[in-house]
Amino acid sequence: MSAGGDDDKVRGETSLPRLLSSLHATLHPETYVFATIPEDKFNYARLPIPLEDICLFFREPRQGNGATTTQSVAPSSPPSSSSPASTLTKGTHEVSLEQGQGTTKRPSQSAITLILRLETARQHNLPQYTYPCKMITCAVHSSLEAVGFMAVLATRLAQAGISVNPVSGFYHDHLFVPVGRAAEAVAVLGQVRDEAARDLAGESPLDQTE
Repeated sequence: MSAGGDDDKVRGETSLPRLLSSLHATLHPETYVFATIPEDKFNYARLPIPLEDICLFFREPRQGNGATTTQSVAPSSPPSSSSPASTLTKGTHEVSLEQGQGTTKRPSQSAITLILRLETARQHNLPQYTYPCKMITCAVHSSLEAVGFMAVLATRLAQAGISVNPVSGFYHDHLFVPVGRAAEAVAVLGQVRDEAARDLAGESPLDQTE
């Protein structure tokens, strides 16, 4: 979906019926995968993979809220307000509170998620990737404020037994579906478009069955 300023042309369409009726699904030939790299092994100053080879880059916590706790092995007495107890690290910000002796530190819980071509993942020997899929671009200039657009598409694909991982870009929405179900997914999206177009024209889908 698109974002934007005050200009409606920049903001994109918000009407659900018009969005669905004007939907054009473009199936891309490349096979993509979802990969992950631990953040502590990722150098932001120098990307290990060329930016032009990355479809999506997303930083996320692997567990919980992404905080890393370094907790001291304390004596039997509980810590007081004047006796610091632990170190809490979130991102690059750390508050150090030391207590007792012997420190046990958990590894960083943040990771980088990448969507990229399967051949790129293999070329760079990425250790962990999954979900070989095709990307379908919904070529309609939708707004990030549009309500229900992706929900309708995901629901119809689910009814057909097709898993989908949606991603909203600035200008368009993109659907990642299993490699073996991509053509079927495009057909389902075409049915959604045709039904919405008939509804806009005041015709029920049942009127077209005979």
